[in-house]
Amino acid sequence: MTVLVLDTPELLAKAAVASGFMSAMASSPDHRPHRLKFHFGFNRHAPGSEDLAMIRQHAAYLRQYPGLKVRIHGHSDNFGGEDYNRFLSRLRAHSVAKLLMQEGVAENQILLAHWGSTRPLARPEDHAANRRVELEYLSQDMAQAL
Repeated sequence: MTVLVLDTPELLAKAAVASGFMSAMASSPDHRPHRLKFHFGFNRHAPGSEDLAMIRQHAAYLRQYPGLKVRIHGHSDNFGGEDYNRFLSRLRAHSVAKLLMQEGVAENQILLAHWGSTRPLARPEDHAANRRVELEYLSQDMAQAL
């Protein structure tokens, strides 16, 4: 028996498409949306129009699984004072939560966290990468422990 090991994302993606795996996943409503990070412009707290469709997919998934919870982590870059950065990161998390609830997600499925600039994704100098919201899905066991 021969085993092929693919350790690069590009090769894995090509193999998945060639096998028909990706098209089956895309048509399945049970598949959780893959994108969990949403970036923001400088001093902005509303998601961009290109992110709205993906946030709606997350909402559809959460509506389909009402026992599932999602924690929304708001972040900012390190421009300005930390009090303002915490405020801005809270606004970012709330704006995504509001969109999810407008799409029918129950409020009790959403948890919020805002970190200001204390948890950068990239180097502090990479301001655009650090202005973000991240979604974290919680398993049933984790959600019950909260």
